[in-house]
Amino acid sequence: MSAGSAGSAGSAGKPRGMSAGSAGSAGSAGSAGSAGSAGKPRGMSAGSAGVRVRRVAFVVGTTAGGTGRHVRMLAAGCAARGIAAEVLGPSSAGAAAGLASLPGVAFIPVEFGGRPRPRDAAAVLRLRRAVRSAGPDVVHAHGLRAGALTILALAGARGRRPGVVVTVHNAPPGGGRAAALVYRALERVVARGAGLVLCVSGDLEERMRAAGARRVTRAIVPAPGTGGPAAASGPGGSAASASGGSAASGPGGSAASASGGSAASGPGGRPLVLAVGRLTGQKGFGTLLQAAAGWRDMVPQPLLLIAGDGPLAARLRAEAAALGVDAEFLGHRDDVPALLAAAAVFVLPSRWEGQPLVLQEALRAGVPVVATRTGGIPALTGDDAAVLVPPGDPGRLASAVRAVLGDPALAARLRAAARRRGAGLPSEDDAVAAALACYAGLLA
Repeated sequence: MSAGSAGSAGSAGKPRGMSAGSAGSAGSAGSAGSAGSAGKPRGMSAGSAGVRVRRVAFVVGTTAGGTGRHVRMLAAGCAARGIAAEVLGPSSAGAAAGLASLPGVAFIPVEFGGRPRPRDAAAVLRLRRAVRSAGPDVVHAHGLRAGALTILALAGARGRRPGVVVTVHNAPPGGGRAAALVYRALERVVARGAGLVLCVSGDLEERMRAAGARRVTRAIVPAPGTGGPAAASGPGGSAASASGGSAASGPGGSAASASGGSAASGPGGRPLVLAVGRLTGQKGFGTLLQAAAGWRDMVPQPLLLIAGDGPLAARLRAEAAALGVDAEFLGHRDDVPALLAAAAVFVLPSRWEGQPLVLQEALRAGVPVVATRTGGIPALTGDDAAVLVPPGDPGRLASAVRAVLGDPALAARLRAAARRRGAGLPSEDDAVAAALACYAGLLA
């Protein structure tokens, strides 16, 4: 629901592009238009059911977020199904996401950075040799840069060429004209060289089609721990790790005790407003702090909890102090489910998101949600499981939080809709099955 229609309540339904009942099937990789089309993702041919995928190579770049965990989940899912899986990427990614220690999956270090540089030519040659040695049926690269390097590596390869799938996980970065030009160049390379492009949101699908991609469909990025091999969740276990979670506790330790209160309230019955994420510009925490300054007159005054860490931690603490906002920065947390259980409202103020893992956890937990209408967020929440506001608008964000905290009936409707929506979200098994169906369709 939009901030202007917070009281509306329609059918929770299923997230567009995600089938609730697709466990073990191939049907959940498509978008809304394909939900009824024989359970196959768009891009999967009718004759692909008899195609057997025996070996998959995953290519991942530098990652500090959910991309590495997503690759870990897919690789573990392949291994659990008897499909040989290798992961190729920088050593830092192998360590950060636990890819180098994944049982039954080979990790092959191939060093390349997050930005174009002269050493990329050497990385292309190393990728070419590694893929040739692995001999996969399909190479599945994650991220535009990893995808472009993979396509360049395979362009000069001799012999049988594997099918190429690229998942686009992120929107164009900030940083001015040069960064935008690089992003568009990577889009064109991937669009023209990949056999299938998967995207985490509808806006990215539109960009890749405009860049010339022939086959584009929706990726599934489920929250960890939602059905699948136990190894898939990796370090951190839940969406907590996608938000920078570890065992380090904030003030007081666990969710309710972090603020000395009970569920949904802190000291003196103060409602807890929770945000979780890596402290970077994309996550919009500066906007959230400005919004929090707009609810200081509420009685009792809400207590803002921000879980996560990142390069903007010191700056955000300084901004909170300058604004006079009562905010607790909890740092890395492993107990995001407990934090969600203690929250009166969960806020996701991001400038852009694909399929944010912590939002999926919030929906499954039945927490009232206020989020930005951007990227893949509306497809996850639908029209009634969150109050959606424009990104970068602290006034609208503050009004939405005030509405949820001040209207118990609205909060109850949001909780019920979130639970319904959460129950229909895809699992890790759905995501692996959908990816394998895409691979088979590409090879058919």
